[in-house]
Amino acid sequence: MGLGMLIGAERLFVHKEAGMKTHALVSLGAAVFVIISEAMTAKYYSLTGMNPTMIVSQIIVGIGFLGAGSIMLQGPRLLGLTTAGGLWVTAGIGMASGLRFYSLAVITTVLVLFVMLIVNLLEKPIRRISNDIDPSNV
Repeated sequence: MGLGMLIGAERLFVHKEAGMKTHALVSLGAAVFVIISEAMTAKYYSLTGMNPTMIVSQIIVGIGFLGAGSIMLQGPRLLGLTTAGGLWVTAGIGMASGLRFYSLAVITTVLVLFVMLIVNLLEKPIRRISNDIDPSNV
């Protein structure tokens, strides 16, 4: 999540729509899905003919379509990227809960709320600094 935030800060600084929150959520969601996949493989290893990672991958694809529907272009701005990232990582939380990985689900929820609330506050000064040095504002 932290590495995603760093990349998002750079994107924010150069006036791109997908900033710290979006990158943090995508990074966090990807980590959750990988952890779930590995845990499912270990848990169901002895069952022949079953590939639990196929279930996980199909959930991810389905949520991707839902997230894509929440992204809108309004003039030169993209809206809904953080919502799409939030939906995606929330699917990971739901999958973790369904698989009884409750601690992973709770930790991920806390991290998502951190991204949505605290990182939002961190983005404001970066936007302000970036706007101050943007040549198009001069």
